[in-house]
Amino acid sequence: MKKYLILILVIAFGCDKSIKNNSISEKTILVQPFEDFSEKKYQATFKNLKKIYPNLKLLKPVKFPEESWNEIKTRRRADYLLKFLNKIAGDNQLIIGLTSKDISTTKGDKKDWGVFGLGNCPGKACVASDYRLKGNKSEKLFKVAIHELGHTEGLSHCPTKNCFMRDAEGKDHLNEETEFCKSCKENLLSNGWKLK
Repeated sequence: MKKYLILILVIAFGCDKSIKNNSISEKTILVQPFEDFSEKKYQATFKNLKKIYPNLKLLKPVKFPEESWNEIKTRRRADYLLKFLNKIAGDNQLIIGLTSKDISTTKGDKKDWGVFGLGNCPGKACVASDYRLKGNKSEKLFKVAIHELGHTEGLSHCPTKNCFMRDAEGKDHLNEETEFCKSCKENLLSNGWKLK
């Protein structure tokens, strides 16, 4: 009888522990503006992101790391910004850096390819810029931000034309993007996202 009682207690405490672990597995998204990004812009981006993911924290603006310049000091290197942002994010946190400066990365044989954003896939850090955006920059930056955050969760580019994870392929298709497709949404939900 004692053996059965001990087994029941082990199972009960084991289940209780897993329930507690699930409750703290929800990620926090840190919104990190760089010093050039105006308060009006980062407050608007924060508000838009909060509509799709409620567990956000807005950080105070920070200076760019000096080593993030490209060789001719015309753009910030997105890959260096990701290294910098990675140091800020802790366990169970994702971080999105926001800037109005032109950012670039290496793409194929192009050493300094200008981009809307870049995210580690998977990883903790991503960055988005409104420098190259035309039209409604606030709405478009929101779409770039959630696209890059999707990469941090391991999502690759999606062939669905209206999905937030669509590949830009060097063009601005952001007006056509309206939501995460069913597959991308299911992946995010399984990673603890609280999509509305």
